[in-house]
Amino acid sequence: MVEEENIEACRKAVEEDGEPKGLWYCFWGPIHWFKMLAVEMHWSFVFGVVSVYGINQGFGGALSRIGTEYYMKDVQKVQPSEAQVYSGITSIPWIIKPVWGLLTDVLPIMGYRRRPYFVLSGLLGVVSMLFISLKSKMHLAFALLTLTAGNTAVAVADVTVDACVARNSITHPSRAADMQSLCALSYSFGGLLGFSISGVFIHLIGPKGVFGLLTLPAALVSLVGMLLSEPQVSNFAYNEVNRKFLDAAKAMWTTLKGPDVWRPCLYMYLSLAVSLNINEGMFYWYTDAKEGPSFSKETVGYIFSMGAIGALLGAILYQNVLKDQPLRDMLFWTQLLFGLAGMLDLMLVQRTNLKFGIPDYLFVVIGEAVSQMITRLKWMPLLVLSSKLCPSGIEGTFFALLMSIDNFGGLSASWGGGLLLHVLNVTRTKFDGLWLVILIRNILRVCPICLLFLVPKGDPNSFILSTDDKAETPEPDNIELVSLIHSVDSGR
Repeated sequence: MVEEENIEACRKAVEEDGEPKGLWYCFWGPIHWFKMLAVEMHWSFVFGVVSVYGINQGFGGALSRIGTEYYMKDVQKVQPSEAQVYSGITSIPWIIKPVWGLLTDVLPIMGYRRRPYFVLSGLLGVVSMLFISLKSKMHLAFALLTLTAGNTAVAVADVTVDACVARNSITHPSRAADMQSLCALSYSFGGLLGFSISGVFIHLIGPKGVFGLLTLPAALVSLVGMLLSEPQVSNFAYNEVNRKFLDAAKAMWTTLKGPDVWRPCLYMYLSLAVSLNINEGMFYWYTDAKEGPSFSKETVGYIFSMGAIGALLGAILYQNVLKDQPLRDMLFWTQLLFGLAGMLDLMLVQRTNLKFGIPDYLFVVIGEAVSQMITRLKWMPLLVLSSKLCPSGIEGTFFALLMSIDNFGGLSASWGGGLLLHVLNVTRTKFDGLWLVILIRNILRVCPICLLFLVPKGDPNSFILSTDDKAETPEPDNIELVSLIHSVDSGR
């Protein structure tokens, strides 16, 4: 009762403060926004999102990406087309996210639905990253298995936080866009920091040393699980787990087969699948001393950090200007600009930038920032819409299903890009066909414009899911992190 009165008093204080105006908004605006979210959603929700999205996925994901790029190129010495396919294999845990979502929704461990999965995923991340960092001359198959295990750890933590985001999007529908912005901003800030220092660490300690550093974000996930406070499920009927799985699957199928759901899901998959991923081919060209600009490890890290800045600017632009725009209009312009932005890569490979006196580094930085900003603007409204498609009771599982559709589209794009690189004979040292690969990719990027009839016409914030048949999976009403202040006070 006392805690509820304190929360209500804080909420009134925030409302009385009002939003900052004028030039003060540049400084106090973000603080006021965080304060508002902390009061309405509870501060622990904000802390959890920042920890998992910002530190584990943003910062850790940036180190992991650059480390894996150089690990495959310099340690395993694979071809770019092979590296593109292997990156898809290690992302498979993200495709089966509904499995992790079902586990967290219907199968508590020792009476808890969330805490054990945070703890176990963190431990899995620590063990897998330690193994690949300490093992010398690891076979490629074992390296792929270890990297896949690391991605599994991140995916399990991600789906648990996604459940909290989806649930709060249902209980606070007016804040759905704000919560997605919080996720995106945390991820972008973490990615910016991670990419900024990744090249330096790769140069100093190598890719295997970077994998060792990734044990720290993984350990933080376990810490979140230890601090998580949730009601313990008493006398849970484990003999009914099979029935609960079937009920959840039935509820997902009932929701998914509705036209308001499967149509935007189909668009999400196709728009990603046809936008071929050729990042490995571009990375090998970036670092080639003969035909490419021969960027150093530090330079590659800085380039990707500029991409993180672009993604951050995209999230800020969406939050402050574009979040209420009609969905089809947003997707039309962002998809069109996405294809046009890819032409910057074509100009770079053709060395057109040098004819205009623009250095390679500056041109790549501009292209990476613009591309990531447009990508963020393209997917922010779809993320908001996805959070509102989730039926109550299995929101974690269903949101994971929607994101797995997204990730399956990314896998299709990665494998399709690897096949295209192989067909056009782009190797570790031959890049004659890279310009054609880029051109084909850019043409395919604008094709999803023809599929915009699959998404709703209005803005995503106004969408309301109408589903009569929903699973009644018991879920804790309040999930919050234990206050460290309370822990200190109780110890006195």
